[in-house]
Formats: sequence, C-alpha cells, structure tokens
Amino acid sequence: MVHAKPWSAPKPPRKILVMRFQALGDTIITLPYLQSIRDSYPSVEIHFFTREEVSMIPKSIHLFHNVITIAGGRNAKIQLILSLLKLPVLWLHRYDAVIDLQNHKISRLIRKLLGVKAWSEFDKYSPISAGERTQKTIESLWSWKISMRTKFVLKRDYGCSLLLSENGYKTNNDLVVLNPAGYCSSRNWPLESYVNFAKKWLTQKPTTQFVLLLLPNQKPKADYLKAKLKDHCIDLTGKANQIVAFQLIQQCRLVLSEDSGLMHMAWTQGIPTIALFSSSRKDWSGPQGSWSMCLDSSDLECGPCNLEVCKYGDNRCLTRYEPGLIYSSACELLSLT
Repeated sequence: MVHAKPWSAPKPPRKILVMRFQALGDTIITLPYLQSIRDSYPSVEIHFFTREEVSMIPKSIHLFHNVITIAGGRNAKIQLILSLLKLPVLWLHRYDAVIDLQNHKISRLIRKLLGVKAWSEFDKYSPISAGERTQKTIESLWSWKISMRTKFVLKRDYGCSLLLSENGYKTNNDLVVLNPAGYCSSRNWPLESYVNFAKKWLTQKPTTQFVLLLLPNQKPKADYLKAKLKDHCIDLTGKANQIVAFQLIQQCRLVLSEDSGLMHMAWTQGIPTIALFSSSRKDWSGPQGSWSMCLDSSDLECGPCNLEVCKYGDNRCLTRYEPGLIYSSACELLSLT
C-alpha cells in the first residue's frame, strides 16, 4: 500500500525531489516511469537524490534537471551523515513535493525535514513488481497518468561504437548480450548452456556476435565463453562502465541475462530481454513489458527461495531450462518463428 499526502492543486507540482538509494538495478527501474513525467509534463522540474555509485546513468540522460549524490556505499550511518550535510542544498531548491522511492529511515527523515506540501512513499511489501509499485507511488502524488517510457536520450556519445570496433565487432553484425551475472551460485545458469544457446542461435543467424559486459571479478566466466565462441564473442568485461553498457544495449537485438542490473538496463529501454530467475522473486523484480520474458522458479515447491546456494546443490530451477528451450523462447519473443 502506498502512503501519500497528495498534491491538491489543479496543476502538477513545479519542482519535485525523487529519492532512491538502492542498487543499480533498483535505480534503473525508476527511470522509465520518471521519464513519463518529463515527456508528458515538461514544466515539472525533477531532481534526483541518489548514491554516487549508481548516479552515472541518471546523470547521462536527458531526464533530471539536477542529480544530487552522496558517497558512502551502503553504509547506513555514512549515508545518514552525508544526507544531513546535503540538507542546506536541498532546502535552497524549495521543493513542492517529494517522491520517496526508497522509503527507509533516512529518506523519510529527509522528506520530513524538507517540510514539503505533498509526498508519496514507495510500497516496499506488496507482491507486485517494483516497476508497478514505482508507477503507483508516482501516481499517488497527483492525478497524472504515468506510463512506461522506454526511450532515453543520452546527453552525448559515450564511446560505445569505438569500444566495439576496438574489440572485434564486425560491421552490420547483430549483437546479442549474454550476461551470466547472477551475484550468487543459486542464480547462475550453466556456462555450457550459454555456449550451446549461442551455437544454436548461430546456426540460424550466423552474422551475430555475442557481447559480454561482465564485471572484472567475473573474468573467468568471460574467458570460458570467449574460448568457446571465439570471434563470435566480443568480450568487454571490465571495459564498459555503466553508461557505455547502457548505450551499447540500445544497439542489441536481444539480452539473455540472469537477475542483475544489466537485465534491468535492457527491458527499461524496450530491448527484448529474457531473464533467467531462480532464487529471485519474479513478482518483485521481474522485467516488465511485452518485449520481456521471465523464466522463474515460482512453479516449484522450493522456489523462489532467496537462498544464495541451492539447498539441493543442483540449481534445478535453472538447469531444467535447456538451451533449445531458451532459443525457442527467444524466437517467440522476437517473433522469428
């Protein structure tokens, strides 16, 4: 349930502060709904208050009039201190309303100290997707109707094309992202399955290259996939920052990903996305839109368990999905069959 003190004037608030301090994927989820405000109500000035670690993309797109950041990672004490130090800056902006998409002790304190006339708080617990809860939170502030806008305009070119060409991209080839980036073992589809999916894809679409946008600590996975797929694999592990990855995904035909920030980058931009969920809760964080498909464990007695290590030791909620099934699902998503 969304708690709110709605804006009662006939016109929308002039200046809004939006707060979100979570991980990259959680931050990305907010963008298509906030973009809807920017597109439909250009007179509304939107400011974004977030963590420095997840601010690169918000700062790089034409959405926010101002992005205010704090450092400190996920340390709550440091976040609190640094947020309070930002209060003079926030007071100067004289916000009409606050959309609190975080809804924790710090964000609630900041909202109360700002003394705004209207506010709404994110529903943290309802068993619906984070995207839907974000939309409901925004809509509870005022009588506007929010849709999911998947087109983002970057402020400049961030070097995506150059990075691709320097790492073996063959002009006019299709690009498909393979993203075995689930943060724990229970969320990992076997690497061999990614390889077999790619080989099956190549039998029908040989002018395809598979892009890896993994973090440096996942280099062993990248090395394995590169060795198996050779020139059909463009390994950008550790070479692409958040905004370059965001820009590159715009050029891709498909993203096949485990539950991760990169998965959210894809569906929020309208890119066909197959999400491989296992211990994750699809009802909370599954991708949205007709261009996405989420294969999850909600049909199993043991899932979604939220465990980092499968209690059976075999990741059965993911290993049951054969590469041929994933390929067929991709064709269905792309309407290629």
